[in-house]
Amino acid sequence: MLNFNKYEVLSFDCYGTLIDWETGIIAAIRPVLSNHNIILDDEQILELYAEIEAKIEKGKYVEYREVLRKVMLQFGNQLGFVPSASELDCLVESLRNWLPFPDTVKALQILKKKYRLAIISNIDNDLFAFSAKHLKVKFDWVITAEQAKNYKPSLHNFKFAIDRIGVSPEKILHIAQSIYHDIIPAKKIGLSTVWVNRRKDKTGSGATLPARGKPDLEVSDLETLVSIMELDFNNQK
Repeated sequence: MLNFNKYEVLSFDCYGTLIDWETGIIAAIRPVLSNHNIILDDEQILELYAEIEAKIEKGKYVEYREVLRKVMLQFGNQLGFVPSASELDCLVESLRNWLPFPDTVKALQILKKKYRLAIISNIDNDLFAFSAKHLKVKFDWVITAEQAKNYKPSLHNFKFAIDRIGVSPEKILHIAQSIYHDIIPAKKIGLSTVWVNRRKDKTGSGATLPARGKPDLEVSDLETLVSIMELDFNNQK
């Protein structure tokens, strides 16, 4: 079991961990596919998204809004349609409305009472600002791909974040849903990790590429994590 008292900072992935991005992705892409008479189930949409996004993010850095446009362009290329201008922007425009998981806000508010909080996310600064309004907590650091000019799972993003936070790695606990983007690289540079397995009762790997890694702790949601940390979830406002 982790010794939670040794950590000063909790760092979080945002999309998939705090924000329910899979619901947002499906809601944005499904109408586009319907417009072109293409039928895919939710898992097929998410797995194609994961495959395309990962390839784009491995290339030369572009802002995340451009990554999302390229994702839609590649959906068209692979499925045989040409997206309209509005369809190319469907993910960019929908992201501002992606909502937190039901347990996210309360958990963050509880954890903020004991720890300093950081975001380490594959996102643009202005796009995260939309999500920050939904999260309703003041993060001590927000570290984005736009600032790092690179995308997780690159180790650069985590080294960049540690330098920005200014705390030794052993005092940072990284909490994330993606084994591929977060758990593996965070462990490689010496961070303790908690895997929030939001897909525990689902098949497939969803909107992230399948990967194997060994977190220090696995939980199904943030409410469970708060309970394990022996903080009072029910009595906090």
